[in-house]
Amino acid sequence: MTASSATAFRPRARTRTGGPWDDGPKILEHVLGWIFVVVVAMLVTRLGLL
Repeated sequence: MTASSATAFRPRARTRTGGPWDDGPKILEHVLGWIFVVVVAMLVTRLGLL
């Protein structure tokens, strides 16, 4: 086994999973989440599902 193939099997300290950024602006994520909630609520009431 070579040195480069030996490092390929070493687990990374932190693996990205496609979730929200950990270092991004939290307020933006919070506001976008509430906008999503309001849009879904409007859609549900307009379709008469509630």
